[in-house]
Amino acid sequence: MAFKNLDQFIASLESAGELIRIKTRVDPRLEIAEITDRVSKTPAQNKALLFENTGYDFPVLMNAYGSEKRMCIALGVARLDDISREIESLFKLLAGPKESIVDKLRVLPKLSQFAAWMPKVIRGRGACQEFVMEKPDLNKLPIITCWPKDGGPFITLPVIHTKDPETGIRNVGMYRMQLLDATRTGMHWHKHKVSARHFQAYKKLNKLMPIAVALGGDPVYAYSATAPLPDNVDEYMLAGFLRKRKVELVKCISQPDVEVPADADFVIEGYVDPSEEPIWEGPFGDHTGYYSLPDWYPSFHVTAITHKKNPVYPATIVGIPPQEDAWLGKATERIFLAPMKMMMIPEITDMEMPVEGVFHNLVIAQIRKEYAGHAQKVMSAMWGAGQMMFNKILVLADEGISITNYKSLAQYVFKNLNPATDIAFAQGPMDVLDHSCSKLGFGGKMCVDGTRKFPEETDDRYVYPGVRLPFPEKDLLKAFPEIRDINSRLLELDIPCLILSVVKKRRGQIPAMHQAIATHLSTVCPVKLILYIDELINPMDLPVALWRFCNNLDPRRDHSLSEGKQKDKLFACMGLDGTTKTEALDDFQRDWPNIIVADDQTIAAVDQKWDSLGLGDFIPSPSLSFREQLYGTEAVADV
Repeated sequence: MAFKNLDQFIASLESAGELIRIKTRVDPRLEIAEITDRVSKTPAQNKALLFENTGYDFPVLMNAYGSEKRMCIALGVARLDDISREIESLFKLLAGPKESIVDKLRVLPKLSQFAAWMPKVIRGRGACQEFVMEKPDLNKLPIITCWPKDGGPFITLPVIHTKDPETGIRNVGMYRMQLLDATRTGMHWHKHKVSARHFQAYKKLNKLMPIAVALGGDPVYAYSATAPLPDNVDEYMLAGFLRKRKVELVKCISQPDVEVPADADFVIEGYVDPSEEPIWEGPFGDHTGYYSLPDWYPSFHVTAITHKKNPVYPATIVGIPPQEDAWLGKATERIFLAPMKMMMIPEITDMEMPVEGVFHNLVIAQIRKEYAGHAQKVMSAMWGAGQMMFNKILVLADEGISITNYKSLAQYVFKNLNPATDIAFAQGPMDVLDHSCSKLGFGGKMCVDGTRKFPEETDDRYVYPGVRLPFPEKDLLKAFPEIRDINSRLLELDIPCLILSVVKKRRGQIPAMHQAIATHLSTVCPVKLILYIDELINPMDLPVALWRFCNNLDPRRDHSLSEGKQKDKLFACMGLDGTTKTEALDDFQRDWPNIIVADDQTIAAVDQKWDSLGLGDFIPSPSLSFREQLYGTEAVADV
């Protein structure tokens, strides 16, 4: 379904009971983010929010994609899997054998659809250009400040248009934009992004790089800008496929080489000068739940701002999960499952990205295993498939196992797992937001092969005696005083895994402690895996513990394998160090970021006006439960 504009999408959300209009005055600086954070983390009250009184001329739309239902409304489907099935059906038709003239004719209507999905540049001005600011001024837009240690206000839902200067091929991406002054922002594209490559091409030519930023319009634009498409595939073709109608584009006013959706609410036109020195951008409370720390990025110069009549300013926040971005990620997981299966890795039957893994950190894949080493083949293929190259922890299970039932999945994986032979480590490119890597954008990966094993994959030297209960928790705490707390509940579910919060005091402590703990447990209650987390984290709070663990782990650097003998057999226990890394204790040379927490003043201000917001029962700030996990008060952790 194609929405004519953002207003129509808002009306659809409202008619479905999925939107609340907030008429009380709310400050775009921190207050909008704090309210949205509370609502997005409370399933019973999770709605899209339209802030109509912001102190600016324009309302602010938040959390519009923040549930599966709203994501489906945005994409015009009943279920996200419907899109995947449609893509799979299309691929099968196009790729299948065509032995007769009838087979070939059957494909023609589908081929014509591709033309119907391609974007079209129309003449004249679009609705997005009904009003042109006489003097462009970003300060007139209700650009939100999300978190207290952010470098300033950020445009958080920009659809950014660039072109290859040689080929003219368009790229549409989404990168945060920090407000610097009335006519300048940062342009936070990572080096692996297509726009960054366009920038390098302009730099070689010594030419200004024209850019246009669209805000609003059909909600599929923002989603398509985030989609992991192959290079040189137009994001607006995907948008056309999703909305079943081609996207109409218009030329920009001050940057006519760039086209933008005619129905956008706002368009910010400008350029980046490759000859300029980069600016210091950040920090920013990011989707990992940690601050991404400042770094050098290009600056974007605004040459024009246009908007339609009565526009709505769309924005989002990211932070400690779950947030709205989890549902954008879920859509990508479902939509791109079909192309991954059909074109690259046909063995995959399903895929899951748990919210605790914040996208790349943890991916679970279900595969149709047919021979020894098949899981390793899939591992290599996935780590070479587009943005899956940033995956840190990959878990593989067999077809027929539910990968969304985490209890039964864990039981199955651990039953098939020999920690000494079935966990593979590698290193390669990582997301630059991964703070655990010793080198920016380059770090370790791990694949846990939880599939059934063929005879060629087994090692008869190893044995697992099985879980023995009750677990001797008091004895372990007494023997190892650096252990602050223990989660042994998984053992009761026949999952031989422990989570230990520990106090780190010396270099090499975790590897040495793991060897001692594994030896201690080998005759009492053997386990296959021990996860080590910071002393400030409650190991009983499994979602939070896993979120912190996945963020803080570099698997290749932070693993320790303990092997002990049981009569004439070996027994293996893997230890994974998901604690904070420091220069003093770990020889870690980079700054370590803090987690994202709202400040007291903002929390109090929202508490005071809650009853006037029309949001239902009072929701306390989620930040309150994370206060004790902070390391200092700044974006850089004081460790």
